[in-house]
Amino acid sequence: MLDIKELSKAVRQVAEEKGLAPETITEAIESSIAAAYKRDYADRGGIVKCKLDEKAGTLKFWQVKTVVDESTVRFVDESAEEETEKQESVDDEEQKLPRFNPERHITMEDAEKIKPGVAVGDELTFPLETKEDFGRIAAQTAKQVILQKLRESERESILAEWTQKAGQIVSGEVQRFDRGNVFINLGRAIGVMFANESIPSEHYRAGERLRFLVLAVQEDTRMPGIILSRANPQFVAELFKVEVPELAEGAIEIKDIAREPGNRTKIAVASSTEGVDPVGALVGQRGTRVMAVNNELGNEKIDIIEWSEDPENFIANALSPAKVERVEILPRREARAFVPEGQLSLAIGRGGQNVRLAAKLTGWKIDVRSQSRPDEAQEGGVAEVIEPENTVAGDEKEDIIG
Repeated sequence: MLDIKELSKAVRQVAEEKGLAPETITEAIESSIAAAYKRDYADRGGIVKCKLDEKAGTLKFWQVKTVVDESTVRFVDESAEEETEKQESVDDEEQKLPRFNPERHITMEDAEKIKPGVAVGDELTFPLETKEDFGRIAAQTAKQVILQKLRESERESILAEWTQKAGQIVSGEVQRFDRGNVFINLGRAIGVMFANESIPSEHYRAGERLRFLVLAVQEDTRMPGIILSRANPQFVAELFKVEVPELAEGAIEIKDIAREPGNRTKIAVASSTEGVDPVGALVGQRGTRVMAVNNELGNEKIDIIEWSEDPENFIANALSPAKVERVEILPRREARAFVPEGQLSLAIGRGGQNVRLAAKLTGWKIDVRSQSRPDEAQEGGVAEVIEPENTVAGDEKEDIIG
């Protein structure tokens, strides 16, 4: 015997725990009870519906039948059906109308007697005797239906929530590791940070709480696959948006970012409001803002430079912290930057990193040379424009999440 009031309490509790609407849980229960009723008391071919009345503490059942005629179903003489089917081809079988089923269908003639003015395709309902005592197998069926409906509803709820968070910063706890991929507990959902989306110099520990960029939300899995990143350049931009109100207000804008995760990042910023220093806004008073971002990135070096429409100024700024004497613009988006002899190593950077990031940031091929030796190319001083490879392999996603 079902206790409707106790069931209603359970509905509210489950809804709160799963973060779902109570109506969604109620619909799942009604669907499961209808399946149990159909198994024990109704014809398997019929369509049974159930309504749970919480106030009255009762259950109501009814059967649904669709109004049909010769244009929508086949009326077949059972004795001739077997011989007819043998003579028809497979293609003809696929094109046949559904067979009339008295448990699902009602003829137009009979429907008119019950409800005058009905049309083909209308649905008529027929009350069924109320039952509250279901067999063990029916109860198991009901339980399976409820669990399935809850899983579907929870998946849809999580998908709707996290799709809106794509491109945003979220906080999560490191849960486990698998083949270099890190799984993150996000509360109601589990996110995954693939090996190529983690910062190479970082070592993650189970239970550690960190911030991540929501890179994408994969829909075609059993549960939504939430792809996270700490290596994507946009992660740095979003961290600054948290720390710098002028970014959120639109007073300043991040024009571009070039990043080698764990080592160095260059950010080009511009001001859209007169009197606002874009570089100073990101640095903050006594460097507090940039330090907050820097700490989250594990002491990754951050160069904040002012964006300029003038290529010469932009390239000179991009080679910061080196002091550039002059920039010579060449054809095919190539440029030569001349620096004092003592600034060469700073302009080129360890392993050519500084000039490499400057080229990536500006979109120009840059050749760094000494002001005193303008005709002499420097080892590691030339950097081509290279597109970032911060993408997630589809096959890898399928393998890990699916």
